[in-house]
Order: sequence, then C-alpha cells, then structure tokens
Amino acid sequence: MTKRERRTITDEFKKQMVQLYESGKSKKDIIREYDLTASALDNWIRKSQHTGSFKEKDNLTPEQKELKELRKRNKQLEMENDILKQAALILGQK
Repeated sequence: MTKRERRTITDEFKKQMVQLYESGKSKKDIIREYDLTASALDNWIRKSQHTGSFKEKDNLTPEQKELKELRKRNKQLEMENDILKQAALILGQK
C-alpha cells in the first residue's frame, strides 16, 4: 500500500462534495472519483449537517468549548502567578 500525499482541501471543495452526496451521488462514487478517504467525506458531511461549517472550532460541543476556555484561563492564571512570584523574589532581595 502506497502512502497518500497530503493535500490541502478548501472549504469550497468540501461543500461541493457534500452537495454531490446530498444530491444523490453515492459515497463510494464520490470517494473513488475524487480520490478521497471515506472518513474524510463522512466528517465533512457530519460537520456540514451539524453546523454548516467545516472549521473545528465551530463543531465543538458545549463541553469542549468550556474545557478549551477553562484551559486558556488556567494558563493565564499560571502565568500571572509566576510573574507575582518573580516580583516577590525581587522585592524581597531589596
């Protein structure tokens, strides 16, 4: 089995593939004709039907969005804490 070369696929192309599927063309024919993987086409169809967007951030569940925000906030607080520790060390030396 040969390794596939990685391609950059535009959102417009993804929309066209989903439209082909929704207009009645079989997944098997689309995959064969456009040299796609079944999982890629399935993901595009699912994302298109779920939110209409192919961007990962638009397809996150509410729990995933909350977790992402909490991780971002935690990182910010850790940085602020490190800054305060450094300031305390500097002020303590004087």
